[in-house]
Amino acid sequence: MLFWITLKMAIKSLYANKLRSILAMLGIIIGVSAVISMLALGSGAKQSVMTRISAMGKNLLVVRPGQKRHRGVSSGTSQNLTLEDADAIVKSIKDVKMLTPVIRGSAQVKFENKNTRTSITGTAITYFMINNFEIEKGRRIREQEAERLGRVAILGSTVAEALFEKKNPVGKRIKIKGINFMVVGVLKSKGDQGWSNPDDQVIIPYTTAMKILFGISKLREIDIYVREGAELSKVENEITVLLRKRHKIKDGADNDFRIRNQAEILATATQITGTFTILLGGIAGISLLVGGIGIMNIMLVTVTERTREIGIRKSIGAKNRNILLQFLIESILMSSIGGAIGIGIGMGGAELITKYSPFQAIVSSFSIILSFSFSVSVGIFFGFYPAYKAAGLNPIDALRYE
Repeated sequence: MLFWITLKMAIKSLYANKLRSILAMLGIIIGVSAVISMLALGSGAKQSVMTRISAMGKNLLVVRPGQKRHRGVSSGTSQNLTLEDADAIVKSIKDVKMLTPVIRGSAQVKFENKNTRTSITGTAITYFMINNFEIEKGRRIREQEAERLGRVAILGSTVAEALFEKKNPVGKRIKIKGINFMVVGVLKSKGDQGWSNPDDQVIIPYTTAMKILFGISKLREIDIYVREGAELSKVENEITVLLRKRHKIKDGADNDFRIRNQAEILATATQITGTFTILLGGIAGISLLVGGIGIMNIMLVTVTERTREIGIRKSIGAKNRNILLQFLIESILMSSIGGAIGIGIGMGGAELITKYSPFQAIVSSFSIILSFSFSVSVGIFFGFYPAYKAAGLNPIDALRYE
């Protein structure tokens, strides 16, 4: 019963000084809303990065040529991966489910009076399954087309829009480096991934790319899909041993190739985005501390103004803990109300970020609970000293205070 009476008195006291109470809560409101918005921005960035990396394919290893080195200095990329290497990997490593050779280059692509410069990817039919590419229109490249140096092409959505705008390109003929190719399909858009844009490419059979378009015998990379449940690092080591043997690399010498492990990329990206989120939350949390100092300042002023009231209450029997509880409740009320308002503003801010900016902001229940708990803790921490000071006043001195 006494607690509810004390709570009512605290509410009346805050209401009697509305402007002062609002100004005291302002720091908490800004702090909580900033924490909510920044953590939401960090969570959105993390999900966006994870989605983009996952879109590259799961259980994926990518073998690429290493750097040429002369007297310890890198001098370009080695050209040493062959179709025979790819064939040996798929036959010798039991946990390799499928792989695809990849040839990359860039070229001018034309259709009638429109043209665009884009990436050309020469690959096998397994490329689409390994890298999670879906066909939106038309079909994939067929195996016999690769065997017969077929001049067929699948367009990324960006290339299709640049050359054909809203028209269906399937069945039309385009020119790549002046050579006619039949468009047999269009890829479903994946979106720009920052370091690369899978929508801005033309896919053709790897045999056609090697022998007709670019005239090369070496591969740019080998994309390897590992069986579900297999340990990527173990398969990576097995491939390393195999390729070192095939390339006749002596013990102690550096590899002339490099292997990118998708699991390691995901782990690194998770760590980086997690650090980014903590940094954003920490910066926003500073404003909460500033808000707490503002509450303590207001409460100290309030104690000074209400010294005679405290003396009267003590003279008629109020104990120190009653005075302590009253002022502590006032501080907690200000921080709690400010925290609730800040949560609403923070959620609204996250919604605006998602709607009107290229960034995605995701509000989690964890961030709401964390920020509200922190705001209440700030109220307790910064309100305790003023409440303790009020409770410790001598009633006779308090009654004499003018």
